[in-house]
Amino acid sequence: MRPAVSAAPKPNPPRQIRVATLTFSDTRGKHDDASGQLLDELLGAAGFYVVSHAVVREDRETIRAAMAALCARADIDAVITTGGTGLAPRDGTVEAVVPLLDKRLDGFGEAFRRLSWDEIGPNAVLSRALAGTAGRTVVACLPGSRKAVRLGVEALLVPTLRHAVELARGERVAHEHDGRDGGSAATPTPGQEGP
Repeated sequence: MRPAVSAAPKPNPPRQIRVATLTFSDTRGKHDDASGQLLDELLGAAGFYVVSHAVVREDRETIRAAMAALCARADIDAVITTGGTGLAPRDGTVEAVVPLLDKRLDGFGEAFRRLSWDEIGPNAVLSRALAGTAGRTVVACLPGSRKAVRLGVEALLVPTLRHAVELARGERVAHEHDGRDGGSAATPTPGQEGP
């Protein structure tokens, strides 16, 4: 009689990334927050768990307080916002959020503006979309239009957010330099999926 062959242990499925979302607006409320609703729908459809959503008025201190409170929560991996990234007098998202960031991901804003250029032309340079980390929480701030939300989520956040969260949380080994200027290749922690 042959000994039973044991099946290889199945790897643990990757944990769900927990996201809080905010809309910054003086004119929209819970019932007419079309961009915020789309943001939550797209993130949910991509497999992220939306923990909470709120509409916050465009006051820098209010924005900073709301962001700081969410970034301090252990049950939130990322905070994604929409609105307030333009040049209008009340657009203060960047000024409110940047002091909270430990690290900026300049490539996020650069990529967003590059992709926006294909859709809206030179006006893309007027966007101040940004991303970074506050402690171990990933932060991304998108413009307030539905078109911008869709672009930011589908083209940038869906492909990169899990990896960014794992790096920010220390769930992946540090990068190994691959010899190119500024380039690196992430090495997965044993038992975890690759990128």
